[in-house]
Amino acid sequence: MKKFVLSLVLLVGITNLFANNDTMLDEFETEFENSYVEVYDPFSGYNKVMTSFNDSFYRNVAFPVARGYKNIVPKPARTGISNFFDNLFYPIRLVNNVLQFKFKNSLDETNRFLLNSTFGILGFIDVAKDKFNIEPTNEDLGQTLGYWGVGSGPHIVLPILGSSNLRDMVGLVGDSYVNPIAANSYEEIRITDDAMESVGLKLFQTTNDLSHNPDIYDIATKDSINLYILLRDSYEQRRNKLIKE
Repeated sequence: MKKFVLSLVLLVGITNLFANNDTMLDEFETEFENSYVEVYDPFSGYNKVMTSFNDSFYRNVAFPVARGYKNIVPKPARTGISNFFDNLFYPIRLVNNVLQFKFKNSLDETNRFLLNSTFGILGFIDVAKDKFNIEPTNEDLGQTLGYWGVGSGPHIVLPILGSSNLRDMVGLVGDSYVNPIAANSYEEIRITDDAMESVGLKLFQTTNDLSHNPDIYDIATKDSINLYILLRDSYEQRRNKLIKE
């Protein structure tokens, strides 16, 4: 059971909710501004309880750890680490761009990987963006399934991992097979066979990413009247937006 829970952390991580610090605040501020989103929520009772549990974990564990990490590790190093992991996840973006017939994006991602892996010193420096203006194109299997018309299914709040839905959960499992830090990924691309090492890498990456703005959760949710509705609808709106892009 312990390995199962840790594997879930590896597959998802709380960065699902806080994946893009630059846009998260804007998305929360426009929670109901643009359009109403209808969410299929048959597990609302369970979801509310789990949201309360997660909220306590985020405020008392995840983000305090990220703040401590931020105080220890200089910003240039943290940025380089984020760039390294972003470069490492190239196979996920490539496969899903191809599956959506976004061939220009696939070429851009390949060029980014080659440039950053060489001139960017294994991806620690994002020379593709800084020098060649080649922007990343974030795609995952959940978006791919949505692109081909698969509905989101019921909204589900996972322990620690946060907001998701059935489609995105399936997508996360599928993406794990082309995720180099996942122990169950294809042998040709994975960097470790050990499940615990994989979990450690994911937790390290998550902590590093959260450290870029460790106060973002408090800021985004401080005026919320109904935390569960805020997180649920913001998640579903964000995913719908990404699918349409």
